[in-house]
Amino acid sequence: MGRGPKGVVFRGSALDDLRAFPQEARRAAGYQIDRVQSGRDPDDWKPMPSIGPGVREIRIRDPGGAFRVIYVAKFSDAVFILHCFRKTTQKTASADIGVAKHRYTDLVRELQS
Repeated sequence: MGRGPKGVVFRGSALDDLRAFPQEARRAAGYQIDRVQSGRDPDDWKPMPSIGPGVREIRIRDPGGAFRVIYVAKFSDAVFILHCFRKTTQKTASADIGVAKHRYTDLVRELQS
């Protein structure tokens, strides 16, 4: 018998940030996170190796704008949501990458201790 879905752990303000998304974007993000919990890929994603190994970005397009959920699912414990934000420029802002990188580094440190 296979394992059930992984749990989800939101790091820092990621849950509050996700809750601030417009309703449709929030629903889409929830559906995509559910796919990841079940061991499947999101419908639209890209790797984010600049943040850390195994880190990915879920891409959500909505009439309200472009939204991103940065997560890592390579650890057996859970799917860790590192950062959620509205994308306002073509390239991901360095501040958003910095937040996700900091949360990833803290997560790895915690898991190793």
